[in-house]
Amino acid sequence: MSTCAHTFLSKELVLGLTALASLLFSFFLSRDSERCHLNLTSLYLPPCHAAITMGPHLINGHAPPLRHIDLSYNPLDSDRSAHELIYRIQPKWREGPGDIEIVKFTDGITNNVCSTSLLYGTCLSTHLRQLLKISKRRPGLTQSEIDRESILLRAYGNNTEILIDRDREATSHALCAELGLASPLLARFNNGLLYRYIIGQVCTPKDLVLERVWRGVARRLGEWHARLPVDSVSGGQSNVSNGANDCSTTPPPASLTPAQQQPSHSDLASRMPVPNIWSVMQKWTEALPCASPKQQARKDLLQQELERSFHDLDNSRGLGKYGFVFGHGDLLSANVIMLPPSSAAGSKPPAQQEVAFIDYEYATPCPAAFDIANHFAEWGGYDCDYNMLPTRSVRREFLQEYLQSYQAHSDEDVPDTMLELLLAEVDRYRGMPGLYWGIWALIQATISQIDFDYASYAEVRLGEYFAWRTEGSGSATGTAEKPLRERRWAEN
Repeated sequence: MSTCAHTFLSKELVLGLTALASLLFSFFLSRDSERCHLNLTSLYLPPCHAAITMGPHLINGHAPPLRHIDLSYNPLDSDRSAHELIYRIQPKWREGPGDIEIVKFTDGITNNVCSTSLLYGTCLSTHLRQLLKISKRRPGLTQSEIDRESILLRAYGNNTEILIDRDREATSHALCAELGLASPLLARFNNGLLYRYIIGQVCTPKDLVLERVWRGVARRLGEWHARLPVDSVSGGQSNVSNGANDCSTTPPPASLTPAQQQPSHSDLASRMPVPNIWSVMQKWTEALPCASPKQQARKDLLQQELERSFHDLDNSRGLGKYGFVFGHGDLLSANVIMLPPSSAAGSKPPAQQEVAFIDYEYATPCPAAFDIANHFAEWGGYDCDYNMLPTRSVRREFLQEYLQSYQAHSDEDVPDTMLELLLAEVDRYRGMPGLYWGIWALIQATISQIDFDYASYAEVRLGEYFAWRTEGSGSATGTAEKPLRERRWAEN
Protein backbone atom coordinates (compact mmCIF):
# COMPACT_ATOMS: atom_id res chain seq x y z
CA MET A 1 0.00 0.00 0.00
CA SER A 2 1.34 3.42 -0.93
CA THR A 3 2.06 6.05 1.67
CA CYS A 4 -0.64 8.32 0.20
CA ALA A 5 -3.25 5.57 0.27
CA HIS A 6 -2.27 4.58 3.79
CA THR A 7 -2.53 8.20 4.93
CA PHE A 8 -5.93 8.58 3.28
CA LEU A 9 -7.31 5.43 4.88
CA SER A 10 -5.86 6.43 8.25
CA LYS A 11 -7.63 9.77 8.06
CA GLU A 12 -10.88 8.07 7.02
CA LEU A 13 -10.53 5.68 9.94
CA VAL A 14 -9.85 8.49 12.39
CA LEU A 15 -12.85 10.45 11.12
CA GLY A 16 -15.04 7.39 11.40
CA LEU A 17 -13.91 6.60 14.91
CA THR A 18 -14.33 10.26 15.91
CA ALA A 19 -17.89 10.28 14.61
CA LEU A 20 -18.62 7.05 16.45
CA ALA A 21 -17.16 8.44 19.67
CA SER A 22 -19.25 11.61 19.32
CA LEU A 23 -22.38 9.55 18.68
CA LEU A 24 -21.73 7.36 21.70
CA PHE A 25 -21.02 10.37 23.90
CA SER A 26 -24.27 12.05 22.83
CA PHE A 27 -26.15 8.81 23.42
CA PHE A 28 -24.81 8.49 26.94
CA LEU A 29 -25.78 12.05 27.81
CA SER A 30 -29.25 11.90 26.29
CA ARG A 31 -30.28 8.39 27.27
CA ASP A 32 -28.39 8.23 30.57
CA SER A 33 -27.17 4.69 30.02
CA GLU A 34 -25.07 4.62 33.14
CA ARG A 35 -24.18 0.95 33.01
CA CYS A 36 -22.97 1.22 29.40
CA HIS A 37 -21.04 4.39 30.23
CA LEU A 38 -19.23 2.65 33.04
CA ASN A 39 -18.42 -0.37 30.94
CA LEU A 40 -16.91 1.81 28.20
CA THR A 41 -14.78 3.53 30.81
CA SER A 42 -13.63 0.21 32.21
CA LEU A 43 -12.28 -0.96 28.86
CA TYR A 44 -9.16 1.12 29.45
CA LEU A 45 -8.56 0.51 33.15
CA PRO A 46 -8.15 -2.12 35.83
CA PRO A 47 -11.76 -2.78 36.91
CA CYS A 48 -11.39 -1.63 40.51
CA HIS A 49 -9.95 1.72 39.45
CA ALA A 50 -12.40 2.58 36.70
CA ALA A 51 -14.23 5.20 38.72
CA ILE A 52 -11.00 6.79 39.85
CA THR A 53 -8.57 7.23 37.02
CA MET A 54 -10.60 7.59 33.83
CA GLY A 55 -10.88 11.08 32.44
CA PRO A 56 -13.77 12.30 30.30
CA HIS A 57 -14.47 10.92 26.86
CA LEU A 58 -12.25 12.59 24.27
CA ILE A 59 -13.46 14.02 20.97
CA ASN A 60 -10.75 14.79 18.44
CA GLY A 61 -8.21 14.18 21.19
CA HIS A 62 -9.75 16.66 23.64
CA ALA A 63 -12.41 16.60 26.31
CA PRO A 64 -15.78 18.06 25.28
CA PRO A 65 -16.63 21.50 26.68
CA LEU A 66 -17.65 21.39 30.32
CA ARG A 67 -21.39 21.60 30.71
CA HIS A 68 -22.75 24.50 32.74
CA ILE A 69 -26.06 24.14 34.58
CA ASP A 70 -27.76 27.46 35.30
CA LEU A 71 -28.95 26.41 38.75
CA SER A 72 -27.62 26.91 42.25
CA TYR A 73 -27.39 24.60 45.23
CA ASN A 74 -29.25 25.96 48.25
CA PRO A 75 -28.07 24.57 51.60
CA LEU A 76 -31.33 25.73 53.17
CA ASP A 77 -33.25 23.56 50.70
CA SER A 78 -30.61 20.93 50.24
CA ASP A 79 -32.49 17.87 49.01
CA ARG A 80 -34.67 19.67 46.49
CA SER A 81 -31.85 21.71 44.96
CA ALA A 82 -29.53 18.68 44.89
CA HIS A 83 -32.20 16.62 43.11
CA GLU A 84 -32.74 19.31 40.49
CA LEU A 85 -29.03 19.51 39.76
CA ILE A 86 -28.50 15.77 39.57
CA TYR A 87 -31.52 15.26 37.26
CA ARG A 88 -29.93 17.59 34.74
CA ILE A 89 -27.12 15.11 34.16
CA GLN A 90 -28.94 11.90 35.12
CA PRO A 91 -32.53 12.46 33.87
CA LYS A 92 -33.49 8.76 34.12
CA TRP A 93 -32.83 8.89 37.85
CA ARG A 94 -35.99 10.98 38.21
CA GLU A 95 -38.40 8.12 37.42
CA GLY A 96 -36.31 4.97 37.22
CA PRO A 97 -36.62 2.22 39.86
CA GLY A 98 -34.70 2.68 43.10
CA ASP A 99 -34.37 5.48 45.62
CA ILE A 100 -32.10 8.50 45.42
CA GLU A 101 -29.76 8.52 48.42
CA ILE A 102 -28.05 11.72 49.50
CA VAL A 103 -25.26 11.62 52.07
CA LYS A 104 -24.11 14.95 53.45
CA PHE A 105 -20.68 14.99 54.99
CA THR A 106 -20.58 17.09 58.14
CA ASP A 107 -19.07 17.53 61.60
CA GLY A 108 -15.59 18.71 60.61
CA ILE A 109 -13.70 20.91 63.04
CA THR A 110 -12.54 23.23 60.27
CA ASN A 111 -15.31 23.01 57.69
CA ASN A 112 -18.63 21.54 56.65
CA VAL A 113 -16.95 18.75 54.76
CA CYS A 114 -16.05 15.78 56.85
CA SER A 115 -16.97 12.27 55.95
CA THR A 116 -18.70 9.52 57.82
CA SER A 117 -17.80 5.86 57.59
CA LEU A 118 -19.77 5.78 54.36
CA LEU A 119 -17.04 7.73 52.63
CA TYR A 120 -13.58 8.64 53.71
CA GLY A 121 -13.26 8.87 57.47
CA THR A 122 -11.65 12.29 57.97
CA CYS A 123 -11.98 15.91 56.92
CA LEU A 124 -11.57 16.38 53.21
CA SER A 125 -10.30 19.93 53.18
CA THR A 126 -9.83 23.05 55.21
CA HIS A 127 -12.38 25.56 54.08
CA LEU A 128 -16.15 25.92 54.27
CA ARG A 129 -18.19 24.21 51.60
CA GLN A 130 -20.91 21.62 51.14
CA LEU A 131 -20.21 18.12 49.85
CA LEU A 132 -22.89 15.59 49.01
CA LYS A 133 -22.63 12.05 47.71
CA ILE A 134 -25.65 11.31 45.53
CA SER A 135 -26.47 7.71 44.59
CA LYS A 136 -29.25 5.87 42.81
CA ARG A 137 -29.91 2.60 44.63
CA ARG A 138 -31.11 0.71 41.58
CA PRO A 139 -32.40 -2.81 42.23
CA GLY A 140 -29.91 -5.57 41.51
CA LEU A 141 -26.76 -3.47 41.85
CA THR A 142 -24.07 -4.23 44.39
CA GLN A 143 -22.79 -1.47 46.67
CA SER A 144 -19.63 -1.28 44.59
CA GLU A 145 -21.66 -0.79 41.41
CA ILE A 146 -23.80 1.87 43.09
CA ASP A 147 -20.65 3.67 44.24
CA ARG A 148 -19.22 3.62 40.73
CA GLU A 149 -22.31 5.42 39.44
CA SER A 150 -22.47 7.85 42.36
CA ILE A 151 -21.84 11.56 41.91
CA LEU A 152 -20.31 14.11 44.23
CA LEU A 153 -21.88 17.54 44.46
CA ARG A 154 -19.61 20.19 45.89
CA ALA A 155 -20.95 23.67 46.56
CA TYR A 156 -18.54 26.52 47.16
CA GLY A 157 -18.32 28.20 50.53
CA ASN A 158 -19.35 31.79 51.07
CA ASN A 159 -16.70 34.39 50.18
CA THR A 160 -14.10 31.75 49.29
CA GLU A 161 -13.54 33.48 45.94
CA ILE A 162 -11.20 35.74 47.92
CA LEU A 163 -8.92 32.72 48.33
CA ILE A 164 -9.76 30.51 45.37
CA ASP A 165 -10.03 31.18 41.65
CA ARG A 166 -12.99 28.96 40.76
CA ASP A 167 -12.38 29.18 37.02
CA ARG A 168 -8.82 27.97 37.54
CA GLU A 169 -10.05 25.19 39.82
CA ALA A 170 -12.45 23.90 37.16
CA THR A 171 -9.73 24.14 34.52
CA SER A 172 -7.31 22.25 36.74
CA HIS A 173 -9.82 19.50 37.50
CA ALA A 174 -10.74 19.11 33.84
CA LEU A 175 -7.09 18.95 32.84
CA CYS A 176 -6.31 16.32 35.47
CA ALA A 177 -9.32 14.28 34.37
CA GLU A 178 -8.30 14.47 30.72
CA LEU A 179 -4.92 13.01 31.65
CA GLY A 180 -6.43 10.31 33.84
CA LEU A 181 -5.26 11.94 37.07
CA ALA A 182 -8.71 12.83 38.44
CA SER A 183 -12.27 11.57 38.37
CA PRO A 184 -14.38 12.90 35.48
CA LEU A 185 -15.73 16.39 35.96
CA LEU A 186 -19.36 16.15 34.83
CA ALA A 187 -20.70 19.68 35.05
CA ARG A 188 -20.36 23.04 36.68
CA PHE A 189 -23.30 24.88 38.22
CA ASN A 190 -23.63 28.43 39.50
CA ASN A 191 -22.00 27.75 42.85
CA GLY A 192 -20.25 24.42 42.52
CA LEU A 193 -19.18 21.31 40.64
CA LEU A 194 -20.52 17.83 39.90
CA TYR A 195 -18.02 15.01 39.41
CA ARG A 196 -17.68 11.25 39.74
CA TYR A 197 -17.38 9.68 43.15
CA ILE A 198 -13.96 8.25 43.93
CA ILE A 199 -13.78 4.78 45.46
CA GLY A 200 -11.01 4.56 48.03
CA GLN A 201 -9.93 5.33 51.56
CA VAL A 202 -8.76 8.78 52.57
CA CYS A 203 -5.41 8.90 54.32
CA THR A 204 -5.02 10.03 57.89
CA PRO A 205 -1.84 11.74 59.07
CA LYS A 206 -0.78 8.39 60.56
CA ASP A 207 -1.17 6.78 57.14
CA LEU A 208 1.10 9.33 55.49
CA VAL A 209 4.11 8.22 57.53
CA LEU A 210 3.75 4.58 56.40
CA GLU A 211 6.47 3.80 53.89
CA ARG A 212 4.16 2.04 51.44
CA VAL A 213 1.91 5.13 51.46
CA TRP A 214 4.51 7.88 51.21
CA ARG A 215 6.22 6.01 48.40
CA GLY A 216 2.87 5.93 46.61
CA VAL A 217 2.48 9.66 47.18
CA ALA A 218 5.98 10.29 45.85
CA ARG A 219 5.27 8.30 42.70
CA ARG A 220 1.95 10.00 42.09
CA LEU A 221 3.36 13.46 42.72
CA GLY A 222 6.25 12.79 40.34
CA GLU A 223 3.73 11.83 37.68
CA TRP A 224 1.63 14.94 38.41
CA HIS A 225 4.59 17.27 38.09
CA ALA A 226 5.87 15.58 34.94
CA ARG A 227 2.62 15.31 33.00
CA LEU A 228 0.60 18.41 33.85
CA PRO A 229 1.65 21.37 31.68
CA VAL A 230 2.37 24.60 33.52
CA ASP A 231 1.03 26.71 30.66
CA SER A 232 -2.41 25.12 30.86
CA VAL A 233 -3.56 27.47 33.63
CA SER A 234 -1.59 30.53 32.58
CA GLY A 235 -3.77 33.59 32.50
CA GLY A 236 -1.38 36.12 30.99
CA GLN A 237 -0.72 39.35 32.84
CA SER A 238 -0.51 39.50 36.59
CA ASN A 239 -3.57 40.46 38.59
CA VAL A 240 -1.96 40.33 41.98
CA SER A 241 -3.01 43.84 42.92
CA ASN A 242 -6.70 42.96 42.77
CA GLY A 243 -7.01 42.32 46.51
CA ALA A 244 -10.11 42.69 48.65
CA ASN A 245 -8.68 45.45 50.82
CA ASP A 246 -7.09 48.41 49.05
CA CYS A 247 -5.51 50.03 52.09
CA SER A 248 -1.85 49.24 51.77
CA THR A 249 0.52 51.58 53.56
CA THR A 250 3.68 49.55 53.15
CA PRO A 251 6.63 51.70 54.23
CA PRO A 252 8.68 53.29 51.44
CA PRO A 253 11.93 51.53 50.54
CA ALA A 254 14.03 54.07 52.45
CA SER A 255 12.56 52.95 55.77
CA LEU A 256 13.23 49.26 55.16
CA THR A 257 16.31 47.19 55.81
CA PRO A 258 18.40 46.26 52.76
CA ALA A 259 16.98 42.72 52.82
CA GLN A 260 13.43 44.11 52.86
CA GLN A 261 14.06 46.53 50.00
CA GLN A 262 14.43 43.65 47.54
CA PRO A 263 12.52 42.84 45.48
CA SER A 264 9.95 45.51 44.76
CA HIS A 265 6.29 44.68 44.46
CA SER A 266 6.58 44.93 40.68
CA ASP A 267 9.42 42.37 40.67
CA LEU A 268 7.17 39.81 42.29
CA ALA A 269 4.28 40.69 40.02
CA SER A 270 6.43 40.24 36.92
CA ARG A 271 7.17 36.57 37.68
CA MET A 272 5.69 34.56 34.83
CA PRO A 273 3.64 32.61 34.06
CA VAL A 274 0.68 33.98 36.01
CA PRO A 275 -0.92 32.68 38.12
CA ASN A 276 1.80 31.10 40.23
CA ILE A 277 2.38 30.49 43.90
CA TRP A 278 3.88 33.95 44.38
CA SER A 279 1.02 35.79 42.67
CA VAL A 280 -1.50 33.78 44.70
CA MET A 281 0.23 34.73 47.96
CA GLN A 282 0.36 38.35 46.84
CA LYS A 283 -3.37 38.34 46.20
CA TRP A 284 -4.00 36.84 49.63
CA THR A 285 -1.72 39.33 51.34
CA GLU A 286 -3.58 42.23 49.78
CA ALA A 287 -6.86 40.71 50.99
CA LEU A 288 -5.72 40.76 54.62
CA PRO A 289 -7.78 42.92 56.98
CA CYS A 290 -6.40 46.37 57.67
CA ALA A 291 -9.13 48.15 59.62
CA SER A 292 -7.00 48.77 62.69
CA PRO A 293 -3.38 49.95 63.09
CA LYS A 294 -2.48 46.51 64.44
CA GLN A 295 -3.98 44.76 61.41
CA GLN A 296 -2.25 47.20 59.05
CA ALA A 297 1.10 46.62 60.74
CA ARG A 298 0.65 42.84 60.42
CA LYS A 299 -0.30 43.20 56.78
CA ASP A 300 2.74 45.37 56.03
CA LEU A 301 5.05 42.91 57.79
CA LEU A 302 3.70 39.94 55.85
CA GLN A 303 4.01 41.86 52.58
CA GLN A 304 7.66 42.50 53.37
CA GLU A 305 8.19 38.84 54.27
CA LEU A 306 6.57 37.72 51.04
CA GLU A 307 8.83 39.93 48.96
CA ARG A 308 11.84 38.86 51.00
CA SER A 309 11.00 35.20 50.45
CA PHE A 310 10.55 35.71 46.73
CA HIS A 311 13.95 37.36 46.56
CA ASP A 312 15.62 34.63 48.64
CA LEU A 313 14.01 31.54 47.13
CA ASP A 314 12.73 32.03 43.61
CA ASN A 315 14.94 30.60 40.86
CA SER A 316 14.71 28.45 37.75
CA ARG A 317 17.08 25.69 38.87
CA GLY A 318 14.42 23.09 39.63
CA LEU A 319 12.30 20.78 37.55
CA GLY A 320 9.71 21.86 35.04
CA LYS A 321 9.29 24.99 32.97
CA TYR A 322 10.44 28.42 34.19
CA GLY A 323 11.42 26.66 37.43
CA PHE A 324 7.75 25.74 37.97
CA VAL A 325 5.75 22.54 37.89
CA PHE A 326 1.96 22.28 38.08
CA GLY A 327 1.61 21.87 41.84
CA HIS A 328 -1.32 20.47 43.78
CA GLY A 329 -0.82 23.03 46.53
CA ASP A 330 -2.83 21.28 49.26
CA LEU A 331 -1.56 17.73 49.75
CA LEU A 332 -2.77 17.24 53.29
CA SER A 333 -3.62 13.69 54.30
CA ALA A 334 -7.33 13.98 53.51
CA ASN A 335 -6.58 14.92 49.89
CA VAL A 336 -4.69 11.65 49.37
CA ILE A 337 -6.91 8.67 48.52
CA MET A 338 -5.59 5.14 48.97
CA LEU A 339 -6.96 3.19 46.03
CA PRO A 340 -8.34 -0.31 46.53
CA PRO A 341 -6.01 -3.16 45.54
CA SER A 342 -6.69 -5.08 42.37
CA SER A 343 -8.52 -8.38 42.67
CA ALA A 344 -5.27 -10.17 41.82
CA ALA A 345 -3.61 -8.74 44.91
CA GLY A 346 -5.83 -10.73 47.28
CA SER A 347 -6.70 -9.54 50.75
CA LYS A 348 -3.17 -8.59 51.87
CA PRO A 349 -2.28 -4.89 52.10
CA PRO A 350 -0.34 -3.90 48.98
CA ALA A 351 3.42 -3.61 49.33
CA GLN A 352 3.23 -0.43 47.28
CA GLN A 353 0.07 1.58 47.87
CA GLU A 354 -1.41 3.26 44.83
CA VAL A 355 -2.91 6.67 45.58
CA ALA A 356 -4.88 9.42 43.89
CA PHE A 357 -5.12 13.10 44.73
CA ILE A 358 -8.37 15.01 45.11
CA ASP A 359 -9.43 18.65 45.50
CA TYR A 360 -7.70 21.07 43.17
CA GLU A 361 -8.73 24.46 44.58
CA TYR A 362 -5.14 25.47 45.27
CA ALA A 363 -3.47 23.85 42.26
CA THR A 364 -1.14 26.35 40.59
CA PRO A 365 2.34 26.58 39.05
CA CYS A 366 4.98 26.55 41.75
CA PRO A 367 8.49 25.26 42.42
CA ALA A 368 8.49 21.49 42.90
CA ALA A 369 10.31 22.08 46.18
CA PHE A 370 7.38 24.15 47.50
CA ASP A 371 4.78 21.49 46.68
CA ILE A 372 6.91 18.79 48.30
CA ALA A 373 7.78 20.85 51.38
CA ASN A 374 4.10 21.75 51.70
CA HIS A 375 3.20 18.05 51.66
CA PHE A 376 5.87 17.22 54.25
CA ALA A 377 4.42 19.90 56.53
CA GLU A 378 1.11 18.02 56.44
CA TRP A 379 2.64 14.89 57.95
CA GLY A 380 2.04 16.57 61.29
CA GLY A 381 -1.70 16.57 60.68
CA TYR A 382 -4.27 19.10 61.81
CA ASP A 383 -2.66 19.23 65.25
CA CYS A 384 0.76 20.18 63.79
CA ASP A 385 2.53 17.30 65.54
CA TYR A 386 6.08 18.03 64.45
CA ASN A 387 7.35 14.69 65.74
CA MET A 388 5.68 13.15 62.68
CA LEU A 389 7.65 15.16 60.11
CA PRO A 390 9.99 13.19 57.82
CA THR A 391 13.65 13.09 58.80
CA ARG A 392 16.40 13.87 56.30
CA SER A 393 16.91 10.20 55.38
CA VAL A 394 13.19 9.71 54.74
CA ARG A 395 13.04 12.90 52.68
CA ARG A 396 15.91 11.61 50.55
CA GLU A 397 14.15 8.30 49.88
CA PHE A 398 10.91 10.11 49.10
CA LEU A 399 12.70 12.33 46.58
CA GLN A 400 14.42 9.34 44.99
CA GLU A 401 11.03 7.70 44.44
CA TYR A 402 9.60 11.00 43.22
CA LEU A 403 12.40 11.59 40.69
CA GLN A 404 12.17 8.05 39.32
CA SER A 405 8.48 8.62 38.65
CA TYR A 406 9.08 12.09 37.23
CA GLN A 407 11.69 10.74 34.82
CA ALA A 408 9.40 7.87 33.77
CA HIS A 409 6.58 10.28 32.84
CA SER A 410 8.58 13.16 31.36
CA ASP A 411 10.63 13.85 28.26
CA GLU A 412 12.75 16.20 30.35
CA ASP A 413 16.32 15.11 30.96
CA VAL A 414 16.77 14.89 34.73
CA PRO A 415 20.48 15.27 35.61
CA ASP A 416 22.14 13.03 38.16
CA THR A 417 22.68 16.06 40.38
CA MET A 418 18.94 16.74 40.69
CA LEU A 419 18.48 14.63 43.83
CA GLU A 420 20.94 16.69 45.85
CA LEU A 421 19.68 19.94 44.37
CA LEU A 422 16.04 19.08 45.13
CA LEU A 423 16.91 17.91 48.63
CA ALA A 424 18.53 21.29 49.28
CA GLU A 425 15.65 23.20 47.68
CA VAL A 426 13.04 21.40 49.78
CA ASP A 427 15.11 22.27 52.83
CA ARG A 428 15.18 25.94 51.77
CA TYR A 429 11.41 25.99 51.25
CA ARG A 430 10.50 24.24 54.50
CA GLY A 431 9.32 27.47 56.17
CA MET A 432 7.15 28.69 53.30
CA PRO A 433 4.10 26.53 54.03
CA GLY A 434 3.89 28.34 57.36
CA LEU A 435 3.74 31.74 55.63
CA TYR A 436 1.35 30.45 52.96
CA TRP A 437 -1.20 28.89 55.31
CA GLY A 438 -0.66 31.54 57.96
CA ILE A 439 -1.83 34.27 55.58
CA TRP A 440 -4.66 32.00 54.43
CA ALA A 441 -5.82 31.43 58.02
CA LEU A 442 -5.83 35.17 58.79
CA ILE A 443 -8.25 35.65 55.90
CA GLN A 444 -10.35 32.68 56.98
CA ALA A 445 -10.61 34.25 60.43
CA THR A 446 -12.49 37.15 58.83
CA ILE A 447 -14.71 35.29 56.33
CA SER A 448 -15.38 31.80 57.68
CA GLN A 449 -18.63 30.87 59.40
CA ILE A 450 -17.10 27.78 61.01
CA ASP A 451 -16.62 27.46 64.74
CA PHE A 452 -12.85 27.13 64.50
CA ASP A 453 -10.09 29.34 65.89
CA TYR A 454 -8.43 30.34 62.63
CA ALA A 455 -6.61 33.22 64.31
CA SER A 456 -4.76 30.85 66.66
CA TYR A 457 -4.06 28.47 63.79
CA ALA A 458 -2.57 31.39 61.85
CA GLU A 459 -0.20 32.12 64.73
CA VAL A 460 0.96 28.49 64.79
CA ARG A 461 1.68 28.43 61.07
CA LEU A 462 3.32 31.85 60.98
CA GLY A 463 5.38 30.75 63.97
CA GLU A 464 6.77 27.94 61.82
CA TYR A 465 7.82 30.47 59.19
CA PHE A 466 9.53 32.84 61.62
CA ALA A 467 11.26 29.96 63.43
CA TRP A 468 12.70 28.90 60.09
CA ARG A 469 13.80 32.47 59.41
CA THR A 470 15.49 32.67 62.80
CA GLU A 471 17.25 29.35 62.25
CA GLY A 472 18.39 30.30 58.76
CA SER A 473 19.72 33.68 59.78
CA GLY A 474 21.70 32.31 62.70
CA SER A 475 20.16 34.94 64.95
CA ALA A 476 19.01 32.45 67.57
CA THR A 477 20.84 32.88 70.89
CA GLY A 478 23.32 30.21 71.89
CA THR A 479 21.32 29.17 74.94
CA ALA A 480 17.97 29.02 73.16
CA GLU A 481 16.77 25.57 72.18
CA LYS A 482 15.67 25.07 68.59
CA PRO A 483 11.91 24.80 68.07
CA LEU A 484 10.71 21.20 67.85
CA ARG A 485 9.91 21.52 64.15
CA GLU A 486 13.44 22.66 63.32
CA ARG A 487 14.96 19.95 65.51
CA ARG A 488 12.91 17.24 63.85
CA TRP A 489 13.74 18.54 60.37
CA ALA A 490 17.47 18.38 61.18
CA GLU A 491 17.35 14.73 62.28
CA ASN A 492 18.94 12.15 60.04
